[in-house]
Amino acid sequence: MSDFFPSDPSPTANLQEVTVSELAGSIKRTIETNFDRVRVKGELGRVTIAKSGHMYADLKDDKAVINTIMWKGSVSRLPFRPEEGLEVVAEGKLSTYPGRSNYQLIADTMNPAGVGALMAMLEERKKKLAAEGLFAAEHKKPLPFLPQTIGVVTSPTGAVIRDILHRVRDRFPVRVLLWPALVQGEQAAAQISAGIKGFNALPLDGEVPRPDVLIVARGGGSIEDLWPFNEEIVVRAAFESDIPLISAVGHETDTTLIDYVSDQRAPTPTGAAEMALPVRTELSERLSELQQRLMRGLTQFTARQDAQLKALTARMPRPEGLFETREQRLDYVEGRLSSALQTSVLKKQSAYDRFGVRLRPEALKRQLHSLEREVEKSALALSAGTKRLVERCTLDFDNIERRLTSRMMSLKDVSRDESRINELAIRLKSSMATRLTRQEERIDRSASMLRALSYHSTLERGFVVVRDDAGNVVRNAETAAKLAELKLSFSDGDVLASPSGLKKQSSAATKPQKPVKGTDQGSLF
Repeated sequence: MSDFFPSDPSPTANLQEVTVSELAGSIKRTIETNFDRVRVKGELGRVTIAKSGHMYADLKDDKAVINTIMWKGSVSRLPFRPEEGLEVVAEGKLSTYPGRSNYQLIADTMNPAGVGALMAMLEERKKKLAAEGLFAAEHKKPLPFLPQTIGVVTSPTGAVIRDILHRVRDRFPVRVLLWPALVQGEQAAAQISAGIKGFNALPLDGEVPRPDVLIVARGGGSIEDLWPFNEEIVVRAAFESDIPLISAVGHETDTTLIDYVSDQRAPTPTGAAEMALPVRTELSERLSELQQRLMRGLTQFTARQDAQLKALTARMPRPEGLFETREQRLDYVEGRLSSALQTSVLKKQSAYDRFGVRLRPEALKRQLHSLEREVEKSALALSAGTKRLVERCTLDFDNIERRLTSRMMSLKDVSRDESRINELAIRLKSSMATRLTRQEERIDRSASMLRALSYHSTLERGFVVVRDDAGNVVRNAETAAKLAELKLSFSDGDVLASPSGLKKQSSAATKPQKPVKGTDQGSLF
């Protein structure tokens, strides 16, 4: 420090010049030397975990803020997930960041300021998730009675998996799939949620069977040790699981948020295995009991059916009695059929006798001669009528021929008149063309005279027509000076002008000058 800050306080002392980097390095060494190890208590403000794994946060109280950094290795060993608003105790060393002239705390350990802080954060998170409906009873799924496969998410090296396997073998041996996951530390929550989602992602007919029920288990510990099961990602993964889930975290007195969202909560991992599977011996005894009840029921049912069949048989008539009435009816119908056939034959025979006389050859010949005579009469009448029709048509044809002859003569006259009409049409067309040409020339001469006499031609040369509000032409300066507003008409439109400030000049002063050769002279008034 003596190199940069001389002890001589006199104003005339020569100060050594240093660069900004040298000054920043000196300050950094001073702070790191005097504060090589500190323990700071405060509330976490802004918390950011970069992709590299390093954590950047603000440690603050009601009066000051310290930038805090924790490197990736230290972050992975944290027993909880740092969140904004959590009161913690951080331990490390003070340093500076010369690039921004900031001092900062490089922490290598961090713990909650007490169990009360964790419990307050846990209660706040519990209220938030409950408000979203994650703990509602209608979302709970029933456990299968006898699952074929059980999925377990826990540590592969702990006593939990051994207890579960031992209890499964005792009760009802089934297939058990283990998804290894850390159950303590910063990375535990991510691995537990990945295990739950991984089991749910297995296909139903894949090589690895999909579990029928899941068990998420861990042994006992402090609230910090069990904190991964309070993380929001674990709770949401359990809520979204399509497979029924049993939580078995800690001892019977330990409660985590996964217990509220799971379909069943077991006091211990061993209790979770008991919930998932029935006892095989109890099932055998129950099956034997049901078999005996079934046999007794079948015997009683058969006896009741046999008694009912005997009662119905006693009430049924004899088989011979069922056909006696029908045989008697058949005999009666047979007798009526024979007499009815004889009567029908006699009726048909008498009808034949009546019509047989009319069908003899002599009678048929007489009818044929009569029909021939009628045909001859009809032929004579038809011949006479046809002859008269031919004569009448011949007369009509002669009349039509005479009329056509006279019509042909008239057609010659029409042809001669048509030639005359064509000649007159040609003459009319020539006359109309000549007359139209004369009228166009006359119109052109009138238009030229109109343009020459119109004042618009004068306006195009630069002159202006001055009018008052009523549209009357203003012809002198005295009248124009008395008006409040003038309307100036140019060749391409009108303009409003105010005569204020205009002064009347003498006639000598306003006498128009001789125009310059080759130019047009115009005037506003």
